[in-house]
Amino acid sequence: MTPASAKSPAKSLMVVGTSSHVGKSLVVTALCRLLSRQGWRVAPFKAQNMSLNAYVTAEGGEIAYAQALQAWAAGIEPTVLLNPILLKPQGQMTSQVILNGRVAGTYRAGDYYEQFFAQGWQAVTDALTQLRDPYDWLIIEGAGSPAEINLRHRDLTNMRVACHLNAPTWLVADIDRGGALAHVVGTLQLLLPEERRLIQGILINKFRGVRELLQPGLDWLADYTQVPIVGVLPWLDFALPQEDSLSLIEPRREHFDSGDSKRLQIVVIHLPHIANFTDFDPLLAEPSVHLRFVKPGDLGSGDLWRGADVLILPGSKTTMADLAALRGSGFPQRLAQFSGEIIGICGGLQMLASRIGDPDGWEGAPGWVGGLGLLAGETVLEANKVTRQVTTQSIWPEVAPIQGYEIHQGRSTFAHSLFPLFSSPQLGVRSRDGRIWGTYLHGLFDNHLWRRQWLNRLRHQKGWDPLPLLEGHYSQQRTALLDRLADCWEPHLDLQLWRS
Repeated sequence: MTPASAKSPAKSLMVVGTSSHVGKSLVVTALCRLLSRQGWRVAPFKAQNMSLNAYVTAEGGEIAYAQALQAWAAGIEPTVLLNPILLKPQGQMTSQVILNGRVAGTYRAGDYYEQFFAQGWQAVTDALTQLRDPYDWLIIEGAGSPAEINLRHRDLTNMRVACHLNAPTWLVADIDRGGALAHVVGTLQLLLPEERRLIQGILINKFRGVRELLQPGLDWLADYTQVPIVGVLPWLDFALPQEDSLSLIEPRREHFDSGDSKRLQIVVIHLPHIANFTDFDPLLAEPSVHLRFVKPGDLGSGDLWRGADVLILPGSKTTMADLAALRGSGFPQRLAQFSGEIIGICGGLQMLASRIGDPDGWEGAPGWVGGLGLLAGETVLEANKVTRQVTTQSIWPEVAPIQGYEIHQGRSTFAHSLFPLFSSPQLGVRSRDGRIWGTYLHGLFDNHLWRRQWLNRLRHQKGWDPLPLLEGHYSQQRTALLDRLADCWEPHLDLQLWRS
């Protein structure tokens, strides 16, 4: 089947899962890539996402990073229409609500569902209406499980969306966890009849075994449920950006890998409310770098960061609470003994300063707390949230063009004794020797030339040969990964079942 010449409203396919973390997001990503490569105009959609990994669109709106990745897979620019509601958990059973890209307030879970449902559903249906004309296909991702019957009456993102569009729906199960067939049957049993009739395909994900051995179970499942198996997707042996911190590599109690004596060793502190850890995907893709995430509670084990060249404090949704968690773990005392480079990104930059103030109680009780005191300055948390894309130029360690984006709810001022990182001085500062620095810029490591200049500075300090400099942007590597994903899964998908 080829794209139609006459335009009609977009067809829809919904992707739901038997639970969280079964791979719905990557399935949508792969389908967007496959359709786009065949010439279809396709857009991803997720009505409501809960994630601390966010991206800023060209219009300055905030959406989940997963929907931005799906947009890139579809060959389109991310917009707020693709994710009209984003919930950003910030502790004490509250979440910051992002509606159509802008902060709509902070709610406790019960209050959110009581006060926000009508407004949220209106935003969802408005976005779908605007998306249906420009595109041939909408590939829609659910959240969690559609069988959470206690949430059905306030569902904004699963079968309510499928029913609204009368969308054929695929149900994804994770076979690596075990019990996938039971999960499928149980999910189908709990759906309402009008929801159940929309389930037109079952997708088995994360399969590592021999298909012939699984086939009798698949035949039974298709016969019992009267729903066809539309694919058995193999386990991926390569990494793509993850949606939330549960997917991060758990810390292992071992010394840094010593197989390659010329790999830079980088530790990222896995804060309780870590945000935008996709900042580090380009470093994970660097063969010359060994990067790991370490939780504050594991910092007492010297093996987890002994020999590290760089320590990074990443972004945080609740800077003051995460700073308190670091203090409780004894981190400041151990940090004083660390001789490598220390970096703070966004919330991490705020933690490196002398103090942080929250006079209006945006993150909790009003007041001031001391920072780590490694960069002379202070941050005041305030109502205005900065969300914008940035094009600038670095002035350290060398000159390079820079693209990135800001997402922060705080205004920082730093001492004149510090040095700017960029031609826009408010974006970041460093110590005189460059051993301690911080930036508000997300996506900094995506810039190939700057990343290699920075890595070569570290390599020079160790007496190692420099890496070749690269022009361009990590988006080129990301495109190759998206194509690899589509190539890997296409042979295992029965796409003709839903293309007619």
